[in-house]
Amino acid sequence: MVKKHILIVPGDGIGQEVTAVGKKVLEKIAAKFGHEFTYDEALIGHEAIEATGDPLPAETLVKMKASDAVLFGAVGHPKYDNDPSAKVRPEQGLLRMRKELGLYANLRPIKLFDELLSASSIKPEILKGADILFFRELTGDIYFGEKGRKNDGDTAYDIAEYSRYEVERIGRKAFDAAMTRKKHLVSVDKANVLESSRLWREEIQKLALEYPDVTVEYQFVDATAMLLIKDPKRFDVVVTANLFGDILTDEASQIAGSMGVDVNEYLPAAKLGVTKINIDTDGRLVWTRVHREFFRDNPKDFDFRPPGKIFIEEYAKFIASRNVLLGSAHQLTDLRASLGK
Repeated sequence: MVKKHILIVPGDGIGQEVTAVGKKVLEKIAAKFGHEFTYDEALIGHEAIEATGDPLPAETLVKMKASDAVLFGAVGHPKYDNDPSAKVRPEQGLLRMRKELGLYANLRPIKLFDELLSASSIKPEILKGADILFFRELTGDIYFGEKGRKNDGDTAYDIAEYSRYEVERIGRKAFDAAMTRKKHLVSVDKANVLESSRLWREEIQKLALEYPDVTVEYQFVDATAMLLIKDPKRFDVVVTANLFGDILTDEASQIAGSMGVDVNEYLPAAKLGVTKINIDTDGRLVWTRVHREFFRDNPKDFDFRPPGKIFIEEYAKFIASRNVLLGSAHQLTDLRASLGK
């Protein structure tokens, strides 16, 4: 049995939902294995700004440092997305948390399950068996370098900076992980252009000498973005810098696609008072299916207009079917009457 104190930091948006479910999972784990977990909560991001004016309040940081673990959700809010003049932003709390706690290694697994093969927009034969572990360096690079404005505010700059120590410690974590998997590591940089990437590659090459059993491959970030879609199975462990890792892992997360919303949950949810159900993923899958089938049957007719017309018809059927499942079909007359129209 272990005793641990866990700080739950929901943050904003979906973070509040996933941490609530995460706590339930932890409670089940504690009950099954006889562990004792105690919990506390703290603010970060937009919620913290609204309450205190600070995206990472001092109280939150104190609680983080006093805890055995932190269950963190997400930060962000639409009000800041299109306001480049905002001086205080939710993401500042996230970056400060990473720096203050020394959270330099971000492990992001991308594992595709066979049950989701048909849910992706990529051909199943390309995806089947994909299993990637990303190591994204998290406390250096352009996010933490010097930044500012000059020339009366008409010129902006952000400096991407790395030390050998920062590259070495994340690189060693990635090499150690590669030793437990397929012994294949891909280091991603932009060493043909960026000086910080050249230092990155130097350090990874130096580390590689300590791991002779690991096959190391070096890729530029733009080529990696293409290869993740073209041949995701070629990757096993990937190590890269902060900015590149941020972008590449978001891309890779879409490799598996999504099952969307279970249609059997629509009506029960509506009866419980749920008034909004997101079905965008399901609609995207309709688009994917229509275009995949069209170009499969008409490989020489590379014109998006014909399948576009088919998609409009299929999407209309899709929306109509969802109205039936939600119990809202044929309700327009009653709705208008209730509104006095």
